[in-house]
Amino acid sequence: MREVTDAAERAKARRQREQFDRNSAWLQAHVSEIYAEHRGKCICIAGGQLFVADTAKEAIAQATAAHPDDEGWFRRYIPKEKAARIYCRQTGDTSRSLDLGAERTARSSDSVGNVD
Repeated sequence: MREVTDAAERAKARRQREQFDRNSAWLQAHVSEIYAEHRGKCICIAGGQLFVADTAKEAIAQATAAHPDDEGWFRRYIPKEKAARIYCRQTGDTSRSLDLGAERTARSSDSVGNVD
């Protein structure tokens, strides 16, 4: 890791983060309808606009073509099946998720964090 002191580089990073935050907020405002309509697809958000494709590469290409100045785009795959998932962070900053899917037992004592 290195400390960035160049003013232009810091400004660029700040703009990218601001764009990312706006795109993320846009997704959160529309997440229900997007997940309902686009299961099994890759999505990319850029310029507050949704791009949907079969592959991440295609979705990113659509987004960057439409919004070449937006460097805060991000992509996500929407799983085909709605399922309970447990997200955890392990030592070493490695994120993992456990897809419980059909193997989840239907006990009333189950407490599962996130259902998408």
